[in-house]
Amino acid sequence: MSLLIKNVMLDGQKRNILVRDGRFVCLDAADGAEAGEVLNAEGCAILPAFYNTHTHAAMTLLRGYGDDNPLHVWLEEYVWPYESKMTAADIRRGSELAVREMIASGTVFFNDMYFEIDETMDVVEQQGIRAAIGVTVMENHPAALRDEKAARIRAWRDSPSLSLVVAPHSVYTVGRETFISSTRLARENGRRIHIHLCETEKEVRDCVAQTGLTPVRYLDSIGILGPDVIAAHCVHVDKEEWDILAERGVTVSHCPCSNMKLGSGRFPYELAIASGVRITLGTDGCSSNNNLDLREEMKFAALLAKVNGDAELLSAPQILQWATRNGAEAFGYDTGVVEEGKLADAILVSLDSPKMQPCHNLISNWVYAADSSCIKHVICNGKILL
Repeated sequence: MSLLIKNVMLDGQKRNILVRDGRFVCLDAADGAEAGEVLNAEGCAILPAFYNTHTHAAMTLLRGYGDDNPLHVWLEEYVWPYESKMTAADIRRGSELAVREMIASGTVFFNDMYFEIDETMDVVEQQGIRAAIGVTVMENHPAALRDEKAARIRAWRDSPSLSLVVAPHSVYTVGRETFISSTRLARENGRRIHIHLCETEKEVRDCVAQTGLTPVRYLDSIGILGPDVIAAHCVHVDKEEWDILAERGVTVSHCPCSNMKLGSGRFPYELAIASGVRITLGTDGCSSNNNLDLREEMKFAALLAKVNGDAELLSAPQILQWATRNGAEAFGYDTGVVEEGKLADAILVSLDSPKMQPCHNLISNWVYAADSSCIKHVICNGKILL
């Protein structure tokens, strides 16, 4: 399978880009290069696609539900009661909405944590996107359900579009022994681990009261943290804890819109960046965002970083890397940049859009000025999805 993208802007020059077997094979192909499909991208620039490293896809069904409440009120009085009534068919519909929204806004991969995962996986395969699907672990799950999930993890084999991750929800929903056993299960079977971590001050206070340690120190003390861990939020993390996360090779998924909307706090950009931790971007679910647009997440993150007075903190190219290459690398995908030999995941952005003009700096326009309406095409694994 091959695709020739003609007349597209790359690095300030108009190029023809040849894709074969899902990879960029030539970034300066001849006009007459042979290809099974030709896409005329006149007036467009090519950019890396997005990798959403923390979301709950089917929560599109809770968009606008329980707004303007702090996290624990939102969870305990709105989200969990609502979710207890959701069926597999509901989750399929919510996942369909989520995948359509993500593709339309340039995302080709998402890291999910939810329930009835077969429904979401089926949608992913039908739509041609990629996903890491979390097998959620919570203390209140019956033993039989935990055994069923463990058996599935042991039997699972990844495909190019789908992988399974083990997802112990958080320190406030998972006990010590369950955290240890689920982490062991993940590592024995080569699975990544996806958790919520230090999202609120209450989470930190409660963890200290129960264990004598903050969540990062507590999880480190019981052997959870490692290079296979993707930790979402990490808002209330001190300098020593950032050093622990960096030393253990943990990937952090920063979710600025959800953190702001739930009143969770400002991500400590200064400490996080100085630590050298790999930082990626996530949207969280639609109930706390309320959309799945990772381009919007880039702008909010970059502006929130500067709000304390340092206009140089978190540049446009840096935040683009968080949303693209860092996310791809965290999940083992050889992509996130438009380079020969890399997997062909990309978006084509219209330079004719008023929001992209004038184009003094393409990356700055994409981060600060554009919106998802500027996207004309989305490509995943060499296939045009949009």
